[in-house]
Amino acid sequence: MTTTKATPRRGITDPAAAAGIDAACRALRLPTIRARAAEFTAAAEREHATYAGFLAELLLAECDDRDARRTERRVRDAGFPRAKRIEDFDYAANPNVNPATIATLAAGAWIAAGSPLCLIGDSGTGKSHLLIALGTAAAEAGYRVRYVLASRLVNELAEAANDKHLTKIIARYGRVDLLCLDELGYLELDRRGAELLFQVLTEREERSAIAIASNEPFSGWTKTFTDPRLCAAIIDRLTFNGTILETGTTSYRLTSTKNRRATQ
Repeated sequence: MTTTKATPRRGITDPAAAAGIDAACRALRLPTIRARAAEFTAAAEREHATYAGFLAELLLAECDDRDARRTERRVRDAGFPRAKRIEDFDYAANPNVNPATIATLAAGAWIAAGSPLCLIGDSGTGKSHLLIALGTAAAEAGYRVRYVLASRLVNELAEAANDKHLTKIIARYGRVDLLCLDELGYLELDRRGAELLFQVLTEREERSAIAIASNEPFSGWTKTFTDPRLCAAIIDRLTFNGTILETGTTSYRLTSTKNRRATQ
C-alpha cells in the first residue's frame, strides 16, 4: 500500500488562504482556529514569529477553548438549579463553617476516594450553596457530577420501577463521580421510596462519592425514613468514612432581611 504525501501549496493568495482555513476548520471542527486565525496571523506578522511558533499558538488556543467548553458542559450537565461558587460564600455570616475545611473539600480528594459528605443545618444556613459550589468545583476539576432534589430522585426511581427500567436509572446515577442530593429530610418517604433511594446509595457505596444537604440532624431522620432499620442503614451508608459538616441553626437569609429592614 502506498501513501501520498501532501505538499505545501505555493503562491496561494490571502483571500484563498482565508477561505481554505475556514473550510478546513469547518471540516475538522476547529471553531477557535476558524474564528481567530486572522488575529493570530496578524500578531505573528507583527512579532516576526516563526511558522512553528505561529502554529503552536494557534493550536494551543484551540486546546484551551476546547477544555473550557468541556468544563462548561460538565457544569451544565450537572443540573444545578442556580450558580453558586465557593468564593461567594459569606463565612462571616456563618462562623460555623470553617473556610479551611471547605478549601480541603474543594480539592476533591474525598470525591476521588468515593467518600460521602453530609451538610446538616437549618434552612438558610448555606447548605445548598455549599453543596452546589462544591459540586461546581468538582465538575470544573473534571469529575462527572449530578445534582438532584431528594424528592425528585425518589419520584424518578418510582416511575422507573413502574416502567420496569429501574436498573437502568440506578446505573445512570451510579456512573457519575459525585451525586449531590439536596433537601433530604424535607419530605417523609414511604417505605418503597426509602428502599429505592437505598438502592442508589448501595450502588455508589465506597466507590463513588455522594454529598447530601439536610435540614434534619440524624436523630430526626426517622421522620423521613419511617422504618428504623432502613433509616439506620441509610445513615450508615452516608456517614461511613465521610465528612459531616454542621452549618448551624441561624438563618443567613433571615438575618440579612432583618438587617436590611433595620437600615430602611
